[in-house]
Formats: sequence, structure tokens, C-alpha cells
Amino acid sequence: MDAPAPDVDETLRALRAHRHDLVADFSAAVPRARAAVLTRLWGALWREDIVATSRLGGAPPPLFGPAVARVVADSVTHDDPGALAAALGLAPQLVRELDNSVANLALAMTAPPSPGGTLADAEQSIVDGHPLHPCCRTRIGMSTLDVLAYAPEHHPTVALRLVDVDPARWRTSGRPVPPRLPIHPWQLPRALATGLVRDAGVDVPARPLMSLRTLQPIGTHWAGLHLKTAVEVQMTSAVRTLSAPAVHNGPPASQLVAELSRRTPGIHVLRELSAGTVLDAAGEPQRALGAMWRQAPPAGATVVPLALLPQRPDLLTPGFFGQLVDLMVPPLLRLLELGVALEAHGQNTLVEIADGRPVRLHYRDLGGIHVHEGRLRRAGFEMPPLIGALPTGDEDALRTKLVAAAFTTVLYSLVAALGNERLWDLVAAAARASVGPADAAALFGPEWPLKATAAMRLAADPLTDRWCRVPNPIQR
Repeated sequence: MDAPAPDVDETLRALRAHRHDLVADFSAAVPRARAAVLTRLWGALWREDIVATSRLGGAPPPLFGPAVARVVADSVTHDDPGALAAALGLAPQLVRELDNSVANLALAMTAPPSPGGTLADAEQSIVDGHPLHPCCRTRIGMSTLDVLAYAPEHHPTVALRLVDVDPARWRTSGRPVPPRLPIHPWQLPRALATGLVRDAGVDVPARPLMSLRTLQPIGTHWAGLHLKTAVEVQMTSAVRTLSAPAVHNGPPASQLVAELSRRTPGIHVLRELSAGTVLDAAGEPQRALGAMWRQAPPAGATVVPLALLPQRPDLLTPGFFGQLVDLMVPPLLRLLELGVALEAHGQNTLVEIADGRPVRLHYRDLGGIHVHEGRLRRAGFEMPPLIGALPTGDEDALRTKLVAAAFTTVLYSLVAALGNERLWDLVAAAARASVGPADAAALFGPEWPLKATAAMRLAADPLTDRWCRVPNPIQR
């Protein structure tokens, strides 16, 4: 049986049966949600070589341009992204994901804003999800009621359950942790059904952050920590479990980047302190039975993800943008020169604010970085024992990882939100002053890379990175 992926009609049926108070607001939000997802899909069709552009009407849309309610393809007008994808002959699975994205985005639009000022409040206030991915709000595997119960935009507090693990089947990295695993409540029945863990009967209240499966636990025992859990739910591009390389790499990658960041003032690494996973009878780590213990930002500081800034005009002013560029661009480019490319997109990168000014960056989630051994050694550092996709000897792959996330996604989105192309001069100045000679040509060339998210969903291996190119606004 297929995993649940409610579309608009199925979501409406669930709301009428269980949450009639949301029916009117949900129905009113559907056209806006369709336009938001349609805009992301339309941009991807133009950029990612998915169909011949001769089939697409009009002109290529700008990156982070305004939402479009209707588009023309093959001389037919469309206002629904799933219907457009079907008409173009794209895979039925993508159509299903687009329909689910629309339904969940419209549902998110019914949620009231979070009233508090904590990091969790800020993260739970982000409604739109990924700014460019057409599947920005997919939660394949979750029902409508699951989404209301667990998705951060609906402001829940959830009960993580601790389960005991046979010490002989417990594998950890980083600081030792006892064989007791925090399990997301959605994942709990699936975890217990494996027979590899035992219910300890202990709940940990926690608030989900932007990624849903990463949570801020509540209680003094968990102070200063965030927990990254495994859930067998497809969100945007992947099922959010923890691979063996992720469990292995987190602590040593954290230690490396923290050490390098001492040469790059302004950026603080939220270390992945420990990770744990359960082994099956054959000794194989189980992706769906794992967790990561990560440092939280400092208590009492005002910290928000960069993804929040486009919806906060009270914070995002031209002056704030200039200060953020000066804070952000030099350390990221210096780390690149030393051999580490951070995937510094709007979810992974947080900004600490004091007196209305950005004063420090915090970076989290080391699972998507690239590390170049040759650059590290030239800088006097040893390559830690990393496995999987993190190590790379490809200079282009290294640069692409950083530029696509930090420049083509974050900075592009902020300039678009401010509506002032002259702000690119600030980015160019900071980049000129900071970029190493080996990376200057890529940073100032005619185009920048951007992840081809829709093409990846249609590929035989959807987890392999694919890239498209967009005009570089700071090219020389």
C-alpha cells in the first residue's frame, strides 16, 4: 500500500471530519498555495532542462520572482502544478508529490504565527518551506492529522519516547551515550515493530524545528541540546532517516570545522556531539533507528534561521543586509580556501542578533558539507576519518556546494526580498576582499550553480546532486 500523501481533496475530507474549524481557512489558502508551488515548478522547468523550453509560454522567470497564478505550456493555461506536470508527461510520482505539497502548504497557511521570541518560535513561524523546491511541503507518509500533530508550522509540542537498545547492538560516535535512543512519536510504532528496541516508557517533551525531525527538548536534563531523529517520511527530496555515514561523520566533521572556524571569526559551529544507531542481527546499522545529539545556540541569545529573514521586513533592511554580508561572506570563503565547503542555506545557517544587528553566525548540520583533503593539508590540517560523500577531491564540487547554498539561494533570496539589485555591490565587495585565488573565477564568472531539485526528483537516483546554472549578479 502506498504511503499517505493527501492532496487537497483528501485534506479537506480529513478536516471536515476532524478539524472543521480549519475548513474555511484551508479552502481560502488553496489558491495561494497552488500559486506558490506552481511558481517553484515553473522556474524549475525553465532552469533544469526537464522539458524543451519551446513548450513553455512567455519568458524565463526571475529567480525568487513574484508568485504566478497561471502559466502556459503547450498553448494550454494551467493554474495547478500537479495538472501542469501531468500535462507535460512528467512522472506520476512527481504529480503526487506536487499535490501533497500544495495541500500541506495550504494547511500551513492556516496556522497562526508563533507569538514567542525563542529560536523554536522563529523556526515554527516559517510557513513556505524550501524557497525553490516544487515539493517544498511534501510529507509523504504522513496523514493530514499527522501533519497537524507533528509539523513545526502548526506549533506542536511532541513527546519523544526513549527506547532501550541491547548494548551489543548499539553503535555510537563522538561522546559516549548510553544505549537509550530518542524516537520520534510518528516513528515509534515502526521502531518497536522491528524488535530491535524496547520501550523504556519515558517521554521527552520537545518542540520541532524547521526540519520536523530535529527538535528542541524541554527540560533541564536536555538544556543546550537539539536532537535529530529518524523518521521514514519523505520531505522535499529525501526520506529523513540517518545513514551510517551521517552517524559516523557528525562528531569528527564537527571537530574539524570548529577547529578551522577559529581562523574565521564570526561563525560558530553547533557541534554534533554524539550519534547513535542500532545494528540488526547481521550487524548492519538501521537508518530508521538513529539519533544525533547536537549543540543548541547559546541560551538567552536572539537567534533566527536565515530562511526567516525574507518574511521579517522589520529585521531585513538594507543596512541589516550589508552587515550580514560582512559577517557571512568572509568566513565562508575563508573556510572554502582552507578546504571545507559549508552547505550554508537558510535552514542550516542561523544569525544571532543583538540591538537589531547581526553579530554572529551559527552553522548546524554537518551532513551536507564537502571536505577537500588537499586543501586541508596545504593549510596544515589533517583529514579526519570521514566516509561517504563528505570527502571530495573535486575542486568544482567543493565550490559548487558553498556557492549554490549561500550565494545562489540565500543571498539571492534576500536581495529579491529587499527589491534592490544595487545591494549586490555589497556582496561583490565582500567577496573580492575575501575570496582565495583558486576560487575567484568561479565566484565572479558569468553563472552560479543552483541545485536542480525537480530534475533530481525525476532522476533514477534522486539523491545524487544535480545542478543547473543561473546568471551571476556579481560577475566581473
